Amino acid sequence: MVMTAFSLDDRAVIALSGPDARTLLQGLVTNDVKRLPEGSAAYAALLTPQGKILFDFLIVAGEGTLYLDCAAATANTLAKRLTLYRLRAKAEIAQRDDLAVLASWDGSALPGIAFSDPRLAQLGARAIAPRAEASFPAGAEEYRAQRLQLGVPESTDFGQDRMFALDADLDELNGVAFDKGCYVGQELTARMKHRGTARKRLLPIVSVEGEALPPPDTAVMAGEKSIGEIASTYGTKGFALIRLDRLEEAGATSFSANAIQVALGKPRWLFA
Repeated sequence: MVMTAFSLDDRAVIALSGPDARTLLQGLVTNDVKRLPEGSAAYAALLTPQGKILFDFLIVAGEGTLYLDCAAATANTLAKRLTLYRLRAKAEIAQRDDLAVLASWDGSALPGIAFSDPRLAQLGARAIAPRAEASFPAGAEEYRAQRLQLGVPESTDFGQDRMFALDADLDELNGVAFDKGCYVGQELTARMKHRGTARKRLLPIVSVEGEALPPPDTAVMAGEKSIGEIASTYGTKGFALIRLDRLEEAGATSFSANAIQVALGKPRWLFA
């Protein structure tokens, strides 16, 4: 068996250290940081006060520091947002360009702080390691193919300030702790959960005809009725934000987007 590990060049690392680092994050993000053991990780997001996703990331506890494994494209903006929230907290926030994010889903050994992906077991293991120890081939595209196959969305599929945490499946991917205290956007997120008002879900979508999917915001149709819209595309695959009640009403009806026949999937891990 060929063991495979990759460097995820589309990811970046932000480090939070100091005596108030955990308390700071605990009051901001969707998951419970205070109960996170050393050497393990939690999936979480920073929301708007209205409960929509601004950033999602993995929080890794190691060496007395909290590391955020986040999208490289928005790492600088995330670091600035956290700094604004810091106020008088005794916490240092720094982008760590000297650290790389690694991934493996076949059991390959990883250097640095290695941990199981907290979202889904099939996503395998990840690690945060010094770049000097991270001489692995670039594998962002391979990793994206793996998560698309599993139907797992992340940052590029949510956009910023566009999608509620529950609509984006964060609760099903272990990204929300409903038994923790307050955090930004907590009130609306908890209300949606307890009242069962999360009527939309982000579902994988694929072009049946082999043509590239149309761009985001294109309506997904069941006959003449819109049941949602495309959220993100990667050639012939992507994600669509779908109204579950309308999907159920449509039954076995074929679906289309801009006259291209498409198929919608429901991952095994999604119970909603």
